[in-house]
Amino acid sequence: MNCIALDDEPLALQLLAAYINDTPGLHAQGFYTNPDEALQRLLEGGVDVLFLDIQMPDITGLQFLRALAEPPIVIFTTAYAEYALEGFNLDAADYLLKPFDYQRFIQAISKAQAYVAFKKGSPPPDAPAATHLMVKVEYSVVQIPFEHILYIEGFDDYIRIYTGQKPIMTLMRLKNALTALPPDRFVRVHRSYVVALDKIEKVRAQKITIADKEIPIGESYWPKVKNLVYR
Repeated sequence: MNCIALDDEPLALQLLAAYINDTPGLHAQGFYTNPDEALQRLLEGGVDVLFLDIQMPDITGLQFLRALAEPPIVIFTTAYAEYALEGFNLDAADYLLKPFDYQRFIQAISKAQAYVAFKKGSPPPDAPAATHLMVKVEYSVVQIPFEHILYIEGFDDYIRIYTGQKPIMTLMRLKNALTALPPDRFVRVHRSYVVALDKIEKVRAQKITIADKEIPIGESYWPKVKNLVYR
């Protein structure tokens, strides 16, 4: 599917660009902060999906969509939840509330694919499988391949991701990071730790060893960890 995005925040466009480029079957056709430029690209045709911000300085995304005679599939992206109902009333495929992670992005793409399949009268394709964890680091978006992650440590609203290189610190809750990771490859072992199952070197006395780091296993997590490790 060919995609464009309209958003007045360059960082938001940068994140969408990374997500689109990392997803098989999606093709980036343009990223715009100027509504007139985005409209011109839409008039040229060939756009399947429009990622559309709602709160912009000169025109809202809702106004922009209403002005389109033949709109593509629209996925709204916004920091304001109060616009969700109106967005869906305009037949948007989905509504991504900022900040959203790659897993939530994939869900939105799956809905867009299902909508395309419905219009064509064919079954929807399988959703593409995620291969990276996408995080914001300062003013950049960093892709961390799942196979590089050893374990993740949580600190309230932040996490630190260990890969064997310099740890990566980002603003994200540990539970949100866990939802973006494949459940057959990662498990939460403690309120402060998520580990990669294939990186576990040793389990002893309710502690996991990964890369010479001893990670405690919480009492409430031990039954699940034991079943996964000793299956």
